[in-house]
Amino acid sequence: MAITLDRTKVRQATARWFEQPIARTLMKLKISPNAVTLFGLVLASVAAYLIATDELLWGGVVLGISGALDSIDGDLARMGGTSSPAGALMDSVVDRVSEAVVLLGVLILALDTDDTTLATLVYIAFAGSVLVSYVVSRAQTLGSPRAVGIMTRPERVIVLTVGLVAGFLTIAIWIIAILAPLTVLHRFLYAWNELRKGPKA
Repeated sequence: MAITLDRTKVRQATARWFEQPIARTLMKLKISPNAVTLFGLVLASVAAYLIATDELLWGGVVLGISGALDSIDGDLARMGGTSSPAGALMDSVVDRVSEAVVLLGVLILALDTDDTTLATLVYIAFAGSVLVSYVVSRAQTLGSPRAVGIMTRPERVIVLTVGLVAGFLTIAIWIIAILAPLTVLHRFLYAWNELRKGPKA
């Protein structure tokens, strides 16, 4: 019998047992969601520096913490009643900047070690990551709200974190460089078909 992974249930379980308890603790400490968001960016920058200097294990550890904070700030805002369009915009922009900074760290490492293959893969991974977000954002403004695809930002952070900690950075970038463009294609074709059908009655 085939075993399928229900991403919604996994996401709900993660939120219930990990994100929400930490968010409640931060709320009691009166730490704002924006502060958590910005601290995540600082940690992403630290991770990028560690990666660029070939400290891959520690880079992965710091990136993992940064990614965890990224999943908490939204819950913190909702619990504290401070959710707002401005906060959501800040969170989205900081997420993109954080990912770009980390991949820059990988690119610097590739250039320092004359690894042309890794440098090329980083470019493809970065372009794919940007387009994954852009396609769904544009599609939503045109009337196709559903986001599909497997290599979204959380998955990219997990893949890169595991690759860094396990010492398989190039493999991790390969995975992102392949699956991110495929996710872009998946999202584009899904939105294209939805938009061609026109508005639903």
